[in-house]
Parts: sequence; structure tokens; C-alpha cells
Amino acid sequence: MDAYRDQYAKIFNNGEGVTLLAISTDPDSALHSWARDKNYPFMFLSDISGDVGRLYGATVPGRNIDNRSLFIIDREGKIAEVMAPFREVDASAYRELEAAVAKTMAGS
Repeated sequence: MDAYRDQYAKIFNNGEGVTLLAISTDPDSALHSWARDKNYPFMFLSDISGDVGRLYGATVPGRNIDNRSLFIIDREGKIAEVMAPFREVDASAYRELEAAVAKTMAGS
């Protein structure tokens, strides 16, 4: 998540016209504390049951943990791009993400 935070201004246009939501099976209290301590400029949502993750194929089958999927939703509310799993430790993944976000914003 630090890489998202550190590249937020560039990739996500500093939140202008873009909303970044991080969904996790962690409890909301833990996510709130973590987001505050790390100064993340985006919102965290808690999916303790894993229901949302399962609906979108974003959980590890048979386990209540996410598989690091990343979804880009266009302004119409449709999934424009899926990066699954997102390679958060690979610098090239952020270049791909930036291009996908720019493409989605241009097409909206």
C-alpha cells in the first residue's frame, strides 16, 4: 500500500476524478489505524466476510484472504480493467496501472 500512497499523485491524479478504494478482509478498526498511521490518502473498506471479494473473484479459493486483485471502474460504474493479481512489488506494474487509469479516464 505504501507504493500506492507514494505514487498516488501521479497515477491517480491526486484523487482528481479518481477514487481509490482498498478493500480488505481485515477489520475496520485495524484498517483505520493502519491508514492513519501510514498517512494513506485513500479510503479503506472492510469486507470481513469476504463476500465482496468472492463476488469479484478477488479472494483465494477456500480461504478468506484477498488475492491482490485490482479493478479499475469507469465513470459509468463498469469494470474497465482487471489486474489480477496486481504485482505490487513490481515497478512495471505501476506503469501499467498508470496507463490503464489514464486510458479509462480518457474514455469516460
